[in-house]
Amino acid sequence: MRKRLILVLALLGLAALALGLNTARNYAGWQPATQTPAERLARLKPHWRILRPDGPGPHPAAVLLSGCDGVHDNMDYWARQFVAMGRAALILDSHVPRLLGKAQAWRAICAGRCCRGAERAGDLAVALAALRDMPGIDASDVALLGASHGGWTAMELMRQLGGDEPPPGLTAWPAPPGSLAAQLGPVVLLYPYCGLLNGAAGGPWPGHVRGLMLLAELDSITDSADCRQMGKDLGAQGAHLAVTTYPGINHGFDQRERSLLSPLEFDAQARARATRDIRSFMLGFSPRPGRI
Repeated sequence: MRKRLILVLALLGLAALALGLNTARNYAGWQPATQTPAERLARLKPHWRILRPDGPGPHPAAVLLSGCDGVHDNMDYWARQFVAMGRAALILDSHVPRLLGKAQAWRAICAGRCCRGAERAGDLAVALAALRDMPGIDASDVALLGASHGGWTAMELMRQLGGDEPPPGLTAWPAPPGSLAAQLGPVVLLYPYCGLLNGAAGGPWPGHVRGLMLLAELDSITDSADCRQMGKDLGAQGAHLAVTTYPGINHGFDQRERSLLSPLEFDAQARARATRDIRSFMLGFSPRPGRI
């Protein structure tokens, strides 16, 4: 009996060690394998969806990134909002291409054991480059919307675009980072993760990018105070980022679909307020001549 107990404890210890090493790998930015931009595109493309306004275009675009639990109804809602504003909306799925869409495997992302924001930023870079080859799309005018983990991802890309090194997990940039940055204009961040693993404040953002960060005061998943501080830090570096905190609101207020054990709730009033704030923010961005 004692030997069996020792064996069980040893196995649990090895599992904990493996988990710790994997988390440390994510924190340090180590990646066990990389993909070329073409390989990443081949993985992502079959699983993203594009909603388009009426007419042939070319239409300005928006790329939407979900939270750590994958693509749900809130992504469709925000995509329809962007279409109503005259933008084609690409919903970028980072989960199914990584086989994280079944059997609750997406929880590995939520727990920080894989696909942290800096790594997932490679998906976003590849999608930005792919927009250039899509008919009816004006790839020189792209908005971003990231929710939770998706917001973290968008923030990480802003920092990475100022350097030469591609996002972790990519062998190279899919296009020169300066030209990818030139595609961007408005960036909307919904209750993003701004904690220790978020390196978005580690360098300047593209100077022309304008951002809107909408936070939940009672966020039980991420710390809104961390994001308010990061907003101040980024502002001190010259980033143009407006930060608004919604009182009495929890994380994921715009999402109806939940796992059975989720403590979060959809809040129609908060989503309506966010819709008004985002549409008001977007009014300041008119179509621009191509700059790629």
